[in-house]
Amino acid sequence: MDELLLSDEIQEVLASQQNIEETLDRLAGQISKDYKDKQVLLIGILKGAFIFLADLSRRLTIPHAVDFMSLSSYGATATTTGEVRIIMDLRTFIRGKHVIIVEDIVDTGYTLRYLQQMLEARSPASLCTCVLLSKPDRRKVNVKIDYLGFEIPDRWIVGYGLDYADRHRTLPYIAILKPEVYTKD
Repeated sequence: MDELLLSDEIQEVLASQQNIEETLDRLAGQISKDYKDKQVLLIGILKGAFIFLADLSRRLTIPHAVDFMSLSSYGATATTTGEVRIIMDLRTFIRGKHVIIVEDIVDTGYTLRYLQQMLEARSPASLCTCVLLSKPDRRKVNVKIDYLGFEIPDRWIVGYGLDYADRHRTLPYIAILKPEVYTKD
């Protein structure tokens, strides 16, 4: 790994660029197999999932379209409030379509549960989730994850779409942020 890419705010790399590439191949292969002969709509949850969604969608061998949503459950703090707000809704109607929610990370599960319930009410033909990272130790509500990249420890994660204060989002790997970065006043 190029040491120049490592920031002094990074504690440890959890998934290298190669680990991510292998995981993308696995996920795209399974989705393509499961949805053979079907068209799917991938719904990327902004901002964190945009890199994951782009790389995943290019690997799919099935017909697919892409749309985006933006939700928030954190506000201006580093901890979730549990209250989810829609910042930007879909531009596509999903009734009768095979929908895959593409999410960067699931920790408490509040956002994904809200999203699943809201989209299910719009009557898709099917609804499933593809999640890059899961923090099972932080789960407050049960949510179904159909396609999972990595389970990770309860730490602040950055890189490959995930950020802290809009920093580190474009790192080509997934890393743990040093606690002193997000705990300072």
